[in-house]
Amino acid sequence: MTAGSERTDPIRVVPYDEQWPSRFASWRRLIANSFQNVASRIDHVGSTAVPGLAAKPIIDIQVSVEDIADEESYVPQLEGLGIQLRSRDNSHRYFRPFADRPRDVHVHVCPGGSTWERVHILFRDYLRANPAARNVYADTKREESRIWMDDGWAYTDAKSDVILDILQEAELWALKIHWNP
Repeated sequence: MTAGSERTDPIRVVPYDEQWPSRFASWRRLIANSFQNVASRIDHVGSTAVPGLAAKPIIDIQVSVEDIADEESYVPQLEGLGIQLRSRDNSHRYFRPFADRPRDVHVHVCPGGSTWERVHILFRDYLRANPAARNVYADTKREESRIWMDDGWAYTDAKSDVILDILQEAELWALKIHWNP
């Protein structure tokens, strides 16, 4: 976790909003224009990327880069857009708006071609194609947000088993249809 990136926002899951794709498109343009060819992909991922899925009203954007260790090539650009680095690990970097701004977007920077990149796109695509899985996930999100509305880590952890089950189904689906991100 980076210093000064703490915030406490209640977990709130809302019905799907038809404006989420256009909000992503606006952020995508801003990011693409600021990255100067650093990004190999910019994808709308997460629940707001799945039509009909209830979600927190926060647009999740996955930016794929060649080298996530080269933070100078993207951290200043994202900070210039009002998004600060919150955490880093070996798989990705996580950004969210500075504390004085609305929490309406999360940006995840990952290596292009990585497992991180693939899993998030697969999960999105499977939920788009499978209404039953989408409904199970939506029910889980609504229930866990009621229980853990004041604890983002617990909310995320509480969804983990359902996410892993859906990902197992998604992997079988991907093989069956020859899915490729």
